[in-house]
Amino acid sequence: MVCGALGVLWWATVRLAWAGVGCEDWGCLVPAVGSVVVISVALLAGSAFVLERVDVRPGRRVALVAAGVLLVFRAVGETLPSWTWPAAAAVTAAVTFAGAGALAAFVTETRVARRWKVLAGVGVLALVPVALAVAYLRSGY
Repeated sequence: MVCGALGVLWWATVRLAWAGVGCEDWGCLVPAVGSVVVISVALLAGSAFVLERVDVRPGRRVALVAAGVLLVFRAVGETLPSWTWPAAAAVTAAVTFAGAGALAAFVTETRVARRWKVLAGVGVLALVPVALAVAYLRSGY
């Protein structure tokens, strides 16, 4: 739930930053992407603190693992059609962040058997070649 709320916060701040830069051509791409990177890193740092406050421990490890999972989810998301309705994009961000947070909490839990952690990691990493294959097939080659 906390990670889902952080996802909506990330989505809203990125949209505001992108609108503030007003990117209409390639000349403003560097400041726009730079602002997204700064927001993402700040949210990652803040999420470690927030997760510790809601008794998700270790908050830093969970936040770092969730960030890695989010990178994979982002690669997979690039193969999907984009949303034109902003509310759908916000819900997608919330679900993606919540899923990454839940998976990260599962993988960093000390009572979970190592084989389940490895299986979860392999499952997430297996999404990368699948996303690349889908992207390749959708490009028409």
